[in-house]
Amino acid sequence: MPSICSGNIVARVSGILLLLVMVFLFGISDASALVPVSTGPSLFHRGGTGECDGCHATRASEGSPSNSATGSPNLLGSDPSSTCLRCHQAPQGVLLKQEHHVATRGADLDGGSPPGQLTPGGDFGWLKKSYGWSGEGAARGETSPGERHGHNIVGADFSYAADTRLTRAPGGGYPASSLSCISCHDPHGNYRRSIDGTVSTTGMPIVASGSYNTSPDPDAAHTVSVYRLLAGNGYQTKNSPAQAFTAAPPAAVAPSSYNREESAADTRVAYGSGMSEWCGNCHDAVHTDSSSGATQRSSGNHARLSAEVTYNYNSYVASGNLNGSASSSYTSLVPFEMGTDDYGILKSTANSDGSDKRGPNGNSNVMCLSCHRAHASGWDNMTRWNVNSTFIVYNGSYPGSDNGAPADIAQGRTSAEVRKAFYGREAATYASYQRGLCNKCHAKD
Repeated sequence: MPSICSGNIVARVSGILLLLVMVFLFGISDASALVPVSTGPSLFHRGGTGECDGCHATRASEGSPSNSATGSPNLLGSDPSSTCLRCHQAPQGVLLKQEHHVATRGADLDGGSPPGQLTPGGDFGWLKKSYGWSGEGAARGETSPGERHGHNIVGADFSYAADTRLTRAPGGGYPASSLSCISCHDPHGNYRRSIDGTVSTTGMPIVASGSYNTSPDPDAAHTVSVYRLLAGNGYQTKNSPAQAFTAAPPAAVAPSSYNREESAADTRVAYGSGMSEWCGNCHDAVHTDSSSGATQRSSGNHARLSAEVTYNYNSYVASGNLNGSASSSYTSLVPFEMGTDDYGILKSTANSDGSDKRGPNGNSNVMCLSCHRAHASGWDNMTRWNVNSTFIVYNGSYPGSDNGAPADIAQGRTSAEVRKAFYGREAATYASYQRGLCNKCHAKD
């Protein structure tokens, strides 16, 4: 018994010392953010910083991951994304149901096998899927390179590399060579939301995630984390010290079940406000031309949907079918911002069971994620549907190289890959010759 007690004391002292080292070395601005967490991966962060040893391995006997190059235990991966993907890439053969998985293992992407993770942000595995086909009426080849399918995080231990064509963020200056998971997400989870709605990096302790419809509300003595541990005002990484964030994380709430097929019901993230403004931390010139001040892309808190667009969205069901209703018109393939930062409203709206399918109203606005996924998708420019094809459904089926669809419509993909890119929806959801979902707002067909 004395040896067991001694071991516990040593472990506690070691933990305290490691905590102090982390605060000193890694800039954790408030140690109260380091809340106790469950050892289960889905509860590791719980809004604040997880157990230090979860990422910063201290000795081989703890069963810590090894550096892929040397095989020896190390503090972190070869780069930030490699550290994150140790837990956030699905193990081989795990293709669904683990909420925290945002990438499919490369070995599971052979041939026409699609990435399996269906989180609202998408699966980084699409970055490893490149396609080629013959163009319409011409012998020249067309391509859809994997690097065009999303944010090209650098994760050497998992074969993710920087974008070879776009050396900096479109509309901004963030260097592609520095892009990683922590370019957007604060790994130490310091950003917190207080009872009065303010977001800061210090103050009352973070007691839980604030991302979900099941999350608790902050109170006078406790805060909750911001959406998805996204970084906010003043945030900058060591790899890109000149790119400090100027916008706060968005007001948004996700349902607690979200890595799932959407054949029965959509996964509805309740986007409230500030999403495009947050994207502008790196893509600022996409929204405003600095030379003239003119708006280039109408997106953000002030880009309210017009009465015509609102009517179109709520009426549009499919090509040729404008008989929809505002009470059931929502689709996660064309989400919108609700124009509110009231978390009571957001939490009651977020769902994955179809309990709230209401479409936009006069307070709603378009945002970057209305058309794009945050991580990656099956299509160029990380869009939610294929904007480069005339039809997204052809002759009643998802177009694929395996079912006789014209090459310029299938674009090198199998029908299974297309269906997965649509998160498992049946092709019968749409018209037999369904055009792109730009028409959900613009209704030109």
